[in-house]
Amino acid sequence: MPQPTRRQEIILGLIVREYVDQPTPVSSKALVENYDLNVSSATVRNDMAALEEAGLIASPHTSAGRVPTEEGYRYFVQRLLSDNELSQHERQTIRHQFHQSPPDVRKWMRLSASVLAQTVRSAALVTSPQTQGAHFKHLQLISTQGRMVLMIMVIEGGDFRQQMLHLAEPVSQERLSRVSDLINTLCAGLDAAQIRALIPSQPTLEAEVMEMAADVLERFGGRYRIIYTDGLINVLDPGNETLPEADTEGARQTLRLLEEPSTLESILADVLYPELEGVLVIVSGDNRHEELNHTSMILGR
Repeated sequence: MPQPTRRQEIILGLIVREYVDQPTPVSSKALVENYDLNVSSATVRNDMAALEEAGLIASPHTSAGRVPTEEGYRYFVQRLLSDNELSQHERQTIRHQFHQSPPDVRKWMRLSASVLAQTVRSAALVTSPQTQGAHFKHLQLISTQGRMVLMIMVIEGGDFRQQMLHLAEPVSQERLSRVSDLINTLCAGLDAAQIRALIPSQPTLEAEVMEMAADVLERFGGRYRIIYTDGLINVLDPGNETLPEADTEGARQTLRLLEEPSTLESILADVLYPELEGVLVIVSGDNRHEELNHTSMILGR
């Protein structure tokens, strides 16, 4: 593909911005009238023809205007999009929002999704940190009724799990407290495999609780990311009566995707490999994810 000239890059950028703002084909006449290009409409048409030949824009049906292609979007994001820093007021507002939020990871994740959606005026998603191997911190056993015991288990990193245990026989709260203290001493900082290695030498009750604790660690360590979304209303703007039917269906498909955590998790697991640093742009699924045919994503760690 021939390298676009600087003027052609400017025109491509204007077409992308115009089309994102109002999803209708962009004409050379509109570009000349709306922007100070200092060239004629014929010159712009020639540049648009070159961009179309390069596969960066396309003419839908018989329209006189042009729309960006997947390659055009990718070229724009990778080469033409400049970094925009938040204003001091925006940074102060965001800091204040987090300062007012309780020190809870889940609340911070929800707030992060909300702030991101408001800032970029689009749908946003935030994932919780994924643990690489969960480690035991401490647990507490609480007698509830008969053989039923509530286990509250804290995992290193601050997360916790609650689980009802069905013991082989009723046990007093005093005994449960002693068992909790022993397990907390033995298992602090250990993973599931290390805890299981200690089980054979333990009495029946301690062994039973430790086995359940190891199960919790295994499930937690292999869990999918918790995904928090916000700004879904930005995908379908009810006030945009000119949104073409095809784009409306694309927006609906995007909403369905954002409402399916399992599908999102599968996509994120595929693209957010451990070595990824910085920002990753996925345009229409990059021919790998059919669910993203009408959606582009900008991902970062």
